[in-house]
This record gives sequence, structure tokens and C-alpha cells, in this order.
Amino acid sequence: MRSFVFAFLSGILFGAGLVVSGMTDTSKVLAFLDVTGDFNPALALVMVGAIGVFLPGYFLSRRLKKPLLTQEFSHPEKTLVDTPLILGSSLFGVGWGLSGVCPGPAVVNVASLNSGFLGFFVAMLAGMALVALARGISARGGLPTGPSTRNQHEPALPES
Repeated sequence: MRSFVFAFLSGILFGAGLVVSGMTDTSKVLAFLDVTGDFNPALALVMVGAIGVFLPGYFLSRRLKKPLLTQEFSHPEKTLVDTPLILGSSLFGVGWGLSGVCPGPAVVNVASLNSGFLGFFVAMLAGMALVALARGISARGGLPTGPSTRNQHEPALPES
């Protein structure tokens, strides 16, 4: 229960930070991303501030054996830059550049009950569900292709 309360309070603090910094204002975000047009560099200070808040906590977590409110840290184990990472990052960037909304501000903007933000939020959830479904299918070895036509007494081809 205590970890839930701190997670909830952290979410509220994060959402308030997004509102105060202007990250929930799509016109401000699009102006920041429009480096060849009406560029507004104000959000660069938000990113620098976020790094300033993140880094001390990150290095502290590397020195601790265990977090205060749960059993283990959730540091990423995967460090390889692979195709899914590149594709996902590209989709994120294109979506953010077209709409001016990324997932955190989208969740905060749902509270406005604006139909555009609600539509974005539903589409985001659908995309997350599709990815989870695809990962589940992939983890089970892919989509079934129907009954095998290979003779069971015939040796399988070696995998390359």
C-alpha cells in the first residue's frame, strides 16, 4: 500500500511538472520541434532540468542494494540498439512531431476531456495492446501456420 501511495504521488508530481513546464501544450511542443520554422527553445530548459533531477537519483540507485519501497530496481537490462528499438523510437518521434503529444502529456491531457486527447489516448492504448499481443505471439514462436506438411520421419532442416 505504501508503494502505491508513493507511486500515485510521484505520478501527480510528474503530471504537475508536465503542466507547469508547458509539455501538455501541443502548440508549444510543436514550436519546439519546428527547428526550421517558428522554433521555440523553451522546452530545452525543461529537458535539461529533467536530466538534473534524474541523474542524482540514478547514481544513488546504482549505489543502493535495494530500493526503499520495493524488492528490486527496474534498471533496463537490455543495452543493445536493435531494430525494434529503432523502429519504436522512430514511430514515437514521428507521432510526437505530427501531434505534439507524447504519452505522459497525453495521460495528463485526458483530464481535459478534449475529444482529440481522448482519441489520442485510446489510440495509444490500442497500440500498446497490439505490441503486447505481437510480443506474446513472438514469444510463443510466431503465428500458427496450419498443420505441418513435413513428414514426421523426415529429418528437419538445420537452423542457420
